[in-house]
Amino acid sequence: MAIANPKLIEALRKSASDIEQGTNYEWGHMGGCNCGHLAQNLTQLSRAQIHEYAMRKGTGDWSEQVEVYCEDSGMDMDLLIAELMQHGLSQKDLINLEKLGDEKVRQKLGPERDLKKNKATDAGEYLRTWAQILEEELV
Repeated sequence: MAIANPKLIEALRKSASDIEQGTNYEWGHMGGCNCGHLAQNLTQLSRAQIHEYAMRKGTGDWSEQVEVYCEDSGMDMDLLIAELMQHGLSQKDLINLEKLGDEKVRQKLGPERDLKKNKATDAGEYLRTWAQILEEELV
């Protein structure tokens, strides 16, 4: 799980709020999906810039782009992933976020909770729960 820190917790909560309020949430858009919203809130990049970086690198969702991350490529998408990692996230965290798959978050939500990766309310709930877990780790 991510390294708990105030900036990441704040960005997770802001992303949850943005998504739940319908701020350009589009799971199939690299800048408007679960990871895209978090990236917007941790960086100075816009939805469009994030999407452009991803399209320049190649096809695939965040999971696929993170799996082929290369810290030495110099490609904008890899630089973005590196910046997100500087905020305490790991490659696995980003893959889990895209699919709403972190076991610790899912456990806290309850095993009966069936999350849909492209449903805004589920993404918001996941992000908010993740922030709560990280905040508890700081205390």
